[in-house]
Amino acid sequence: MMRWARSIEHRRPHQSDRGSVSGFVVVLTFAVLSCAGLVIDGARVVGAKVSAADHAENAARVGAQQVVSLRNGQWVLDPTRARNSANAYLAAHGLNGTVVVSANRLTVTVRSTVATTLLRLVGVSSKTVRATRTSDPISR
Repeated sequence: MMRWARSIEHRRPHQSDRGSVSGFVVVLTFAVLSCAGLVIDGARVVGAKVSAADHAENAARVGAQQVVSLRNGQWVLDPTRARNSANAYLAAHGLNGTVVVSANRLTVTVRSTVATTLLRLVGVSSKTVRATRTSDPISR
């Protein structure tokens, strides 16, 4: 009987072992929240990138429709009207961007900032996405 009681005493945790599990739980919780942040906020960033690309493409199309000199067979962009049309599209949708007209080509760059939710816990409060699309008037 004495031998059995001694083996139970051996199995009792020592005072120095107290709280060792709580450190593991803190690290594990932090890792799980970080992974969830990457999934949730990463999906929001990808969605914002796709939306920015879509709007940049649409603004470039709107601007590329501002052609002149159709009667003589040349498709030439009117730079002022093309820039104004693309900027009007961006303003109508509440977007920040730049419009560049060079030669017979219109380039639109849209920038958007996405606020993070869970990644804010690890110090990433926002992410800026950018998309650039180009359009040329063509005849078919």
